Amino acid sequence: MTSNRDRQRAAARARLEREMADRAERSASRRRRNTTIAATAGGLVVLLGVAWLVVVMTKGDDKTEPSAASSASAAPTSCTWLPLVDPSASPAPEIPKEVKDVGTPPTSGEPRTGSQTMTMDTSVGTIKIKVDTANAPCAAASFTYLASKKFFDGSKCHRLVTQSIYVLQCGDPSGTSLGGPTYRYAEENLPTGRRPAYTEGMVAIAKTQNPASSGSQFFIVYKDIESLSADYTVLGRVTEGLDLVKKVAEAGTVPDPAASGDPAAAASGDGAPKTEVKINSLTMSAAS
Repeated sequence: MTSNRDRQRAAARARLEREMADRAERSASRRRRNTTIAATAGGLVVLLGVAWLVVVMTKGDDKTEPSAASSASAAPTSCTWLPLVDPSASPAPEIPKEVKDVGTPPTSGEPRTGSQTMTMDTSVGTIKIKVDTANAPCAAASFTYLASKKFFDGSKCHRLVTQSIYVLQCGDPSGTSLGGPTYRYAEENLPTGRRPAYTEGMVAIAKTQNPASSGSQFFIVYKDIESLSADYTVLGRVTEGLDLVKKVAEAGTVPDPAASGDPAAAASGDGAPKTEVKINSLTMSAAS
């Protein structure tokens, strides 16, 4: 017969194996999270059940700059704003409280040449971004419209990633990573063929894993990213204040309470920035 000591050792060994398996799964989960920007907004699509957003749409314009080649062969002539909730669904799904309804931008008449200046007055200083209106006209039109509605004012940059992906993510009024406007639109101005696709100073639009799921959330790249695929619309590039973003990154992230007891998870480098970045106001200039 097996002695009590043998049974105790076997039980202890089994517990250790379970703990190792659990830790390996948490580590794998962190790796998956750190290799996509989509994770931050993915909960919104799950919450709304909008699988119908997988729509075949023409993306992008013919590019005049090699910095962001388009994946499309023809340029669209207008912007299509897709509702988050399928109007034909019965009963219609409720829009989550994290979503902020300020209406929808015009469907035509947006500038398609030149550039705009996006100015963010934040709690850490002024950040200015040269928006590529010529190559990302719909993204520029969306941000211009949302800024006119003071959509971003008073919001916080809710996510900082300091390992594998080097971004400060903003644009969610709820600060939960689930928020955005009541519409989505197609990706454009993708940096296809570039390695790395996203380089220091770039500003791009966060999205889910579905196409045509760009919204209001955007990320500022403060260091070249080798591991991110060219799936996110390049809105423009920081011209002033990138040093401020780097200082925020140096301060690190707030420890995730869910990672308590797991040193590896606590050191994952993905969470709310320790230095709060509040957007006091966000404005867009006219195209020129």
